[in-house]
Amino acid sequence: MSELPPNPPPSRLRWAWWLLAWLSLGLGLVGVVLPGLPTVPFILLSAYAAARGSERLHAWLLAHPQFGPMILDWQRHGAVSRRAKRMAVGLMTLAAVIMFLTAPRWWMAATGTGIMATVAAWLWRRPEPPGARSGN
Repeated sequence: MSELPPNPPPSRLRWAWWLLAWLSLGLGLVGVVLPGLPTVPFILLSAYAAARGSERLHAWLLAHPQFGPMILDWQRHGAVSRRAKRMAVGLMTLAAVIMFLTAPRWWMAATGTGIMATVAAWLWRRPEPPGARSGN
């Protein structure tokens, strides 16, 4: 997976990529503390958009000690570490329990849980980074 598109977008679209990068980063950071809102997809989207709209933000994301390795694994191999998979599934499970305890209708919680189960299944089908230890 390449870091930059083969044909960078025209400068007139650069602001839109910049805005998407910052909005995605903000949502990803909120997802760190809010169960049910994923962090990883928003950080990956932020890196993708930043590569097209903000070289400085893209470089910062790649150099970040927490986000950088995850982004590079995704860009190079489409891979997600086992630790990230476990954490994501654990937090989705917590969010599902909270939804079933607080949702006004059972089908609302079931819908959210079904979506999270689909995401979890997709996530576990992603490869792990090359050289990753099985206990990650």
